[in-house]
Amino acid sequence: MDTQKTDLLSLLPDELEKFIISLGEPKYRSKQLFSQMHKGVSPDDMTNIGKATKEKLSKSAYYSLPVIRRKLVSAIDGTVKYLFELSDFNSVESVVMKYKHGNTICVSSQVGCRMGCAFCASTIGGKVRDLTPSEILGQVLVAQKDTGERISNIVMMGIGEPLDNYDNVIRFLRLVGAEDGMNIGYRHISLSTCGLVDKIARLAKEDMPITLSISLHASDDETRSAIMPINKKWSVDALLSACREYYAATGRRISFEYTLIAGKNDSQASAERLAKKLNSALRPSRSDSFPIHVNLIPVNPVEETGFTSSGKQAVTKFAKTLEDNGIRATVRRTLGADINASCGQLRREEEKKK
Repeated sequence: MDTQKTDLLSLLPDELEKFIISLGEPKYRSKQLFSQMHKGVSPDDMTNIGKATKEKLSKSAYYSLPVIRRKLVSAIDGTVKYLFELSDFNSVESVVMKYKHGNTICVSSQVGCRMGCAFCASTIGGKVRDLTPSEILGQVLVAQKDTGERISNIVMMGIGEPLDNYDNVIRFLRLVGAEDGMNIGYRHISLSTCGLVDKIARLAKEDMPITLSISLHASDDETRSAIMPINKKWSVDALLSACREYYAATGRRISFEYTLIAGKNDSQASAERLAKKLNSALRPSRSDSFPIHVNLIPVNPVEETGFTSSGKQAVTKFAKTLEDNGIRATVRRTLGADINASCGQLRREEEKKK
């Protein structure tokens, strides 16, 4: 990464056009560059632009993609986990999951994370830096090229808090949805946040019909603050109020993620409190039609946390309690169990080696 040069892959179509014209090149050249770069092709390797143009670009700009440092493929379901090395030798993870409706990639938005959620491997060691738009996009491009299969869905649930890297994430979303690029529709993109209320309000005004996922994990402030420090700044009530406003502004369904931790938040009483809180905060009157969906996630064991997953019976009982109270609940299917496909663990292994 050369901060003195222009990051070509982070430029939106109109910005790339202006940059190309500033180099004395014809306007149409920008479309040639944009479409090829968004297929993972470096300008140096393009056959439709001349040597003189390539020299101009090399002097004033750069094009860089993450490098695959490690790759694990699940023998169970074909899930592919990547450890990508960036140009400054930091690393992040991505996971490609295969479904009947298409291939989904889970991407990282930061090197490390500063949110401090107690059950998460990504936050151990804190945040190193934000990823640039091109570094987020690069994960998708390299994974698609490596698997040889089109990626049609994106979830921003990897290492980092997406809304803590707001401007770069928004730019990435505009890039990945560009017609001449990957052209992945916003409705095929999910963004997960631990609850940055001020950024949720900003996101509601972006005119991006993505699916917002809220990492809730508890329904009361005492429990949530103990495992999620962000709750000390924005309470459960403040977060759910922001969700209600987001739905009113966008009409887009919000998914609530709830990681089940044995002995912490997985009791029937916890389920009843969660149902009561969601219904009262999001459906205060009988006429309210706020669609509530809770995605239950048995916690992934991480050596440093000491947390253990709830048993199958406890998970089933928790889901039934929510359903009995009018809240749709599903248990997330575990993919890539034999390769530790949850984000943060592979990077953590590499950091320990260093």
